Amino acid sequence: MLQGKINIRNLSLEELLVHFSDLNEKSFRAKQVFEWLWKKNAHSFDEMTSLSKDLREKLDTTFFIDHITLQDQQISRDKTIKCAFSVDETKIIEGVLIPTSSRTTACISSQVGCSLSCTFCATGRLKLLRNLSAGEIFDQVVYLKNQAEQRYQTTLTNIVYMGMGEPLLNYKNVLQSIEHICSEQGLGMSPRRVTVSTAGIAKMIRKLGDDQVKFNLALSLHAANDEKRNKIMEINESNNLEELSDALQYFHEKTGSRVTFEYIIFKDFNDSIEDARELAQFAKCVPCKINIIEYNPIENGEFQQADARKVEDFALFLESKNLIVNVRRSRGKDIDAACGQLANRNKAISPEERILK
Repeated sequence: MLQGKINIRNLSLEELLVHFSDLNEKSFRAKQVFEWLWKKNAHSFDEMTSLSKDLREKLDTTFFIDHITLQDQQISRDKTIKCAFSVDETKIIEGVLIPTSSRTTACISSQVGCSLSCTFCATGRLKLLRNLSAGEIFDQVVYLKNQAEQRYQTTLTNIVYMGMGEPLLNYKNVLQSIEHICSEQGLGMSPRRVTVSTAGIAKMIRKLGDDQVKFNLALSLHAANDEKRNKIMEINESNNLEELSDALQYFHEKTGSRVTFEYIIFKDFNDSIEDARELAQFAKCVPCKINIIEYNPIENGEFQQADARKVEDFALFLESKNLIVNVRRSRGKDIDAACGQLANRNKAISPEERILK
């Protein structure tokens, strides 16, 4: 933050109009600036060429524009792109572009680090340094969107808040970023193309319901009994499965939205038919679909990837209970870009070395 200056991207259009009135500037100028910030993604007032030089200088004395900077980029054999972005010049976050034949997804971060310490996740080993602003979250989407268009000649179809951090612990900025992503004054994406993933904070899931959000909600479940979930996710000790079930039902009643359950399947821990039976029972709490995700090993991790046959049997059991099930194959594992692997391991290497052939 620059001393005495206001982060202009923290202001709503209504708040910006008030500031422009105080500066004796016309309201349409505020709307022009808002468009430069969110539709054109300007990172400096000098870029706002439709404004007079005097106005740009006046804005520069009152405001600053927060933004992220690309520090490093790696491209996987499967075309997944992992980007390391710097914030505050010294802190690093990561975002991932995941292209497939049917969709192109941006996986973005909401915090610098994470406070939840899930045992299977590399990000959980990092300290939480701070929340990202709405603008810093938005910038990740814009950069990955541009990469999809320039490198793969495709549009960005989906956005998932599944990168570093717990989105519901940065509630205000996450919702503000989605507002700009989905607004016609921003990127104009449908909220149904956006999914926010949480490790499970019951009171904030209820707040999503109260706010009647239009985007999708995913719960990182990974175990459907409290004893096992406590072992791998500390958050479950204060937000147990019964509380989460009640919160999810409330969310569905308020929004009408189906919930996604994410279930990373670990060898000899949560991959048995009994585990599947518990998951099927829990899933009855709300209309849902289930994504079974193969585990991506992390350095010095205690878990291993489940056997392919057990994964298949697990999915078949759930399908026999009339549940919608998808088995997700991880992408970007060769550059530590897969689910649970984001942990600031980008290296300062040459562009040629970054593209893994």
